Amino acid sequence: MRYYIADCHFFHASLNTKMDKRGFESVEEMNEYMIQQWNKKVRKNDEVVILGDLSWGKDDETNELLNRLNGRLFLIIGNHDRYLKSKDFHTERFEWIKSYEELSDNNRKVILSHYPIMFYNMQYRLNKEGQPKTYMLYGHVHDTHDQRLIEQFQDITTSTIVQNPGGEEVHIPCNMINCFCMYSDYTPLTLDEWIACDQKRKAVSTKLSK
Repeated sequence: MRYYIADCHFFHASLNTKMDKRGFESVEEMNEYMIQQWNKKVRKNDEVVILGDLSWGKDDETNELLNRLNGRLFLIIGNHDRYLKSKDFHTERFEWIKSYEELSDNNRKVILSHYPIMFYNMQYRLNKEGQPKTYMLYGHVHDTHDQRLIEQFQDITTSTIVQNPGGEEVHIPCNMINCFCMYSDYTPLTLDEWIACDQKRKAVSTKLSK
């Protein structure tokens, strides 16, 4: 099984109290809850693609953290993954460390980047049933005004009609999913689970705005 998650920010106390306002009593409590949620879902041989900003901790703290997390880990580098610069960080815990990747996930392509890509590779590809063949998974923006702007962009894009090469009028696909850890209660999710989570969250947001 393969899972995805973004922006855990282990050891980042100010995100708990300020930007994200996660509501934990302490950064230690936050760390332990996220480890619990992770290991409750992920087994030893499962794959977890981390879409950046895993840890704000020092090299030794992050080494210890990684030894406590289940799964085979893959890292898309985020702007706060500063532990990577230390010669004492144990990079071998990751299967690979990259800034960008494209993978296949159950006959669909996933575009992986810490930063949202508005126009991503194979964006227009659909299967015979008209379902998306490509998803762009990202992090970085958390649940901020930047995420609201991305959602506005998605609404504009998907309501725009163009002609495909066959002359048929179609709506432009825009299947971008923010894998922000708070959206999944700090639990890594499969692609299908993230699709369902994203749809449910946006439906609730739309309902509340009316």
